[in-house]
Amino acid sequence: MPAPEAKAPAVIDEAALLGDLRTLVQAARQRIATVAYSTQTLLCWHLGRRLSNEHLQGGRAAYGKQILVTVSRELTADYGRGFSYAEIARMIQFAQSFPDETIVVTLSQQLSWSHFHALLPIKDPLARDFYAEMCRIERWDVRTLRQKIGGMLYQRTALSKKPETVISAEIGKLRDGQMSPDTVFRDPYLLDLLGLKGAYSERDLESAILREIEGVLLELGAGFSFVARQKRMSVGKDDFYLDLLFFHRHLRRLIAVELKLESFQPAHVGQMELYLRWLDKHERAPGEESPIGLILCASADAEQVELLQLDAKSIRVSEYLTALPPLPLLRARLHQAIEHAREQAARRLPNAEDDE
Repeated sequence: MPAPEAKAPAVIDEAALLGDLRTLVQAARQRIATVAYSTQTLLCWHLGRRLSNEHLQGGRAAYGKQILVTVSRELTADYGRGFSYAEIARMIQFAQSFPDETIVVTLSQQLSWSHFHALLPIKDPLARDFYAEMCRIERWDVRTLRQKIGGMLYQRTALSKKPETVISAEIGKLRDGQMSPDTVFRDPYLLDLLGLKGAYSERDLESAILREIEGVLLELGAGFSFVARQKRMSVGKDDFYLDLLFFHRHLRRLIAVELKLESFQPAHVGQMELYLRWLDKHERAPGEESPIGLILCASADAEQVELLQLDAKSIRVSEYLTALPPLPLLRARLHQAIEHAREQAARRLPNAEDDE
């Protein structure tokens, strides 16, 4: 019998092989970098806590400064850069601003020491905790974190207008991976990236949003996915068209967005209620929460919005800005809105207690 023919060796797909090898190397390097960043962050926290426990602040400030100068000089001589006097002082501030080691350990899995550099100047502890948790959840790089802080994201959330006990509870939920509409929606939305100037129509605004959808999604926040433009809804003999439809994966809800060039009008609410009921009936998938509506308008009267009690209807009203005002003006405006909301909440509190 003739000898069986030897099988030709299989052809190796070199491009696929190299692709797989590169993926393995990059994944390993990423894991190494993550461990290194986390270790560095925790080292900074432990050094800061150790020095803070020595009571080098307050009445012993002069003595403490002398000790920190010595510590900085000796550690720099032993280990090189990264232990300047300013950096040592920042480590102490880090340990005092984030006293819970468990929280720091969790944050350090996503946030580097450079992230905490950006967080430490924030004086409001609740705002600082909000940015830290959102940075962890949405995986912001340091540049994005600085942009969010500079753009006053916290002050533009509905959450910032709540009582401090509510804010603290919501941040606790964020740590557990739960996100609420109050942490998702902003007011106002900063849409200066659209480049709209002079007179423009609602269709121009809608088209600009879709043209710059990547930047718009960054402003809306992680978790938003674009679903449809001019979503058709047939109700009886009439057709209605929703401007924009999104889905938010953290909220597990459809988000209906209506664009208004004019100021907010109470009549807008009825239109949005119709859209939400249609979406709830025809588009809501199993396992999803009921849809939420967002009316984006040129301006809104806070008292009108408050009287309509839109939270109970799952409707939000926010302004949008296609041109950024000077930062001091924006800061003052947001501060005023937060104070007004908290004053209104304080006035309602006694009535709620009486009802019980």
